[in-house]
Amino acid sequence: MDGGGTMQSSCSSSRCREDESLLSLGWSRHYCHKLNFPCGGSAQSAKEAGKGLSSLLVCLPFPAPILISAPSLGEHPRMGALDVCPFVPVMNVSMEECVTCAHVFGQRLAAELGVPVYLYGEAAREESRKALPAIRAGEYEALPEKLAKPEWAPDFGPPTFVPRWGATVTGARTFLIAYNINLLCTKELAHRIALNLREQGRGADQPGRLKKVQGIGWYLEEENIAQVSTNVLDFETTPLHTVYEEVCRDAEALNLPVVGSQLVGLVPKKAMLDTAEFYIKKEKLFILEEEQKIRLVVSRLGLDSLSPFHPQERIIEYLVQAGEVDSGLVAKPLGAFVRAVGRRSAAPGGGSVSAAAAALGAALGCMVGLMSYGKRQFEELDPIMRKLIPPFHQAMDELVAMVDADSRAFSSYMEAMKLPQSIPEERERRTAAMQQGLKTAVRVPCALAEKVSGLWPALKELARHCNLACKSDIQVGAKMLEAAVFGAYFNVMINLKDITDEKFKLVVSRGHACALALVVGMRWDRDGVEAPGTPQARAPPPFATSGMRGVDGGWLFCPVEWQTMHLLLPHADVTEGLWAAGGGKARLGTCAGAAGEAGGLRGAQGWAGGSAVANTAGKHARPCLGSFGIHLG
Repeated sequence: MDGGGTMQSSCSSSRCREDESLLSLGWSRHYCHKLNFPCGGSAQSAKEAGKGLSSLLVCLPFPAPILISAPSLGEHPRMGALDVCPFVPVMNVSMEECVTCAHVFGQRLAAELGVPVYLYGEAAREESRKALPAIRAGEYEALPEKLAKPEWAPDFGPPTFVPRWGATVTGARTFLIAYNINLLCTKELAHRIALNLREQGRGADQPGRLKKVQGIGWYLEEENIAQVSTNVLDFETTPLHTVYEEVCRDAEALNLPVVGSQLVGLVPKKAMLDTAEFYIKKEKLFILEEEQKIRLVVSRLGLDSLSPFHPQERIIEYLVQAGEVDSGLVAKPLGAFVRAVGRRSAAPGGGSVSAAAAALGAALGCMVGLMSYGKRQFEELDPIMRKLIPPFHQAMDELVAMVDADSRAFSSYMEAMKLPQSIPEERERRTAAMQQGLKTAVRVPCALAEKVSGLWPALKELARHCNLACKSDIQVGAKMLEAAVFGAYFNVMINLKDITDEKFKLVVSRGHACALALVVGMRWDRDGVEAPGTPQARAPPPFATSGMRGVDGGWLFCPVEWQTMHLLLPHADVTEGLWAAGGGKARLGTCAGAAGEAGGLRGAQGWAGGSAVANTAGKHARPCLGSFGIHLG
């Protein structure tokens, strides 16, 4: 039995809470005694899941002989009808909370069914019981003798042998991936390769090559193939592609054909994407979209060799997202998002808007790169664009996630403010929760600023080489990214002032100042273009009038009135329509054209300590590119 669940939606048949569901159930005679229970959702729902899982057993589609006769089915090692039931943290649940789940489940299972239950992994009470193979040694057949030994007394339940059940192991662990590689050979040859690879190897004196991997060789009669069956205990240590490539290496040495592979149960998305990156690098491919990366992995590993591989049903993050009732702000249509911002509520607010602006800026960078890639006239630019496009594509996805992250962060602070404060203990808890909420509300815009700061060098390089037809797009992208950093700065500062942890404030202030300084500093061309208006100022090389791509990126980071004069004036009827007061340097560039009031910026003060100014634009003009270097007082 192999399955998984996450606390997300209703599962009334198993008496689960409203935010719980069983995500995946599968059946194979090779996995007759396993139930995986990945945990997500709230901590409370995870604990309730531990209480309700023993009730779940009565309604699972077990073949009847497994529960009422000696558990002899299956080739996988086992010691009971329900051999192992690990709790695995997936989303919004900690390992500690999964340990609690395992304890609650084990205690209740033993009490209701009168069977022996052992704890393993992170839930183990003894170091000698952390490893599942140690508890399972001797399997079902050795249980009567093992239970008679005091050192093997179960953690829950009686130390007596129950022939119709055996024993159950429960615990908490990181995500285990059951991964099998198909071979056209005998069971013995498959097992020989498994011994070469698994960490345990052939014994202490002959360890295997792959860390955090268990392995065994067996034969699938129904498919008429052998398999090297592995449990990847930590895919960060040993990725899926490493297991597959090592099996292929040993199979080639034995002149054995590898005919695809098989994932049993669910798999984390990161495990798939890590494998995709390996083959992209190995084969010098250029793939950006997540869907295409998953398709590449399915192809390279042959994951559909025995049955169709449907990512939406097999990748755990996709299943969780599909079951969510509220998919967040980013799942809303643009109009709905704008209206959500415009509601009379504190969130979503400036932080979410800043994240959206940053995501759009990164998206424009990605677009400009793609519009300059894969075309015959720009063929010599392909290597450059392959290097420049991925950072924008990755940042685009990460910044989109920050739209909801910022809203949730501020909401946690607002919820803390509603906590009771009648007695000193309640006031203390409320204050601590508010401070934690403020820190969370600060961390999100800090992460945004750091992410955007890392894009400036690539954006400047992109401007030097991009398709000139996309000039306006990269200009808008630069402005969006800059606006996002300034927005992040404002959101950090408004929350930072109420935080009492001075050490935290100092660390954040220094880091955020660096990100902001980078934006301001990048306005000037680092190759020698000084701030406009200074004696050393010089215009960067103009855009090629006959060519189709840019020759300098410094213009992206200069103030708008400088851009207006040097980039737009030679090509359009431009009127500045500026009025600056008090000697301030901030101005609003305007472009002659449609009639209408351009509006004014009042109470603005120079960003670098300049005098306060009030800017207005003539009625004959409309804003050209926006204004750099100001913030509203």
